Amino acid sequence: MIKKLIQIIIIVFIFTIIISVFTENAKSFLIKLIYKIGYSEYVEEFAEKYNVEKELIYAIIKVESNFDENAVSKSNAKGLMQIMTATAQEIADKYGINLTEENITDPKINIEIGTIYISQLLEKYNNKQVALAAYNAGQGNVNKWITQETIKSDGSDIENIPFPETNMYVRKVMRDYNIYKDQIFA
Repeated sequence: MIKKLIQIIIIVFIFTIIISVFTENAKSFLIKLIYKIGYSEYVEEFAEKYNVEKELIYAIIKVESNFDENAVSKSNAKGLMQIMTATAQEIADKYGINLTEENITDPKINIEIGTIYISQLLEKYNNKQVALAAYNAGQGNVNKWITQETIKSDGSDIENIPFPETNMYVRKVMRDYNIYKDQIFA
């Protein structure tokens, strides 16, 4: 009787370990399926060149276009990083990038311009969440929110962003950034 009980306990223990390992592998597989790392040659090149964490670039691409290089938003933002034409042209002119209406969605060009832009915003605001708010809603809006004390420049009250879309955008990018940082590239 005791021998049989010990055998049952051992079988249950082994079965629990197998299920645990399988569940972790399944979870890891699903996360890697959902959180793509496409266009890595461009993301990694420009992350290093413009001093932006690759995990942040991947998170922006995931939220902005879900890795659809031909994505165009209702506000006419284009490509993987959903760049507005005027912003893209200003950056392209400053950095000597040959930008046309036809190539703005080219992954290499779009990722380089988007990475330069987020790099500039990170430098200006010195805070990821505030920089992301500016990436989404524009620097003018963010500057106004800071001046009017709607949000703090240190990002400590980022939940007060008055545009629901931008508020949600910052939360999504930060969530995805943390997943890329802690689970994909850990």
